[in-house]
Amino acid sequence: MLVEMKVEGLLFDPRSNMYILLLRETEGTSTLPIWIGKPEADSIALALGKVMTPRPLTHDLVKNMIENLKMRISRIVITDLLENTYYALIYLTDGKKEVPVDSRPSDAVAVALRTNAAILVEDSILEQRNSDELEDWLKNLRPEDFGNIM
Repeated sequence: MLVEMKVEGLLFDPRSNMYILLLRETEGTSTLPIWIGKPEADSIALALGKVMTPRPLTHDLVKNMIENLKMRISRIVITDLLENTYYALIYLTDGKKEVPVDSRPSDAVAVALRTNAAILVEDSILEQRNSDELEDWLKNLRPEDFGNIM
């Protein structure tokens, strides 16, 4: 079963020197942290802030190409978690058929935010995460952990 999620925010993890994309269930309380790189975090932050750049960035380019091909993104799905690596698919449609395209979750989310596509996660992924461990981690966050990513 698929669970609809929304971007709750971006955090900086000083231990790994990476950013954390935090997804939260739209109709519930489940959360899913995904560690991502700075370029993807910057792109997601720009999309969340609805910041327009003078020239298209990579995720804007993807959006523009899809639109110019008369297609749209119907949804993105985070499909699997294998050895601490998440996998995702971007579903493109022309209204007649739908085509899944392999993607990193961070890129899929960055494109989904630009196209207002639904962000979905397989419920089995949420079940794999130890919710008590995650809850403890979230409770111990400090304001400085949120850092400025721009």
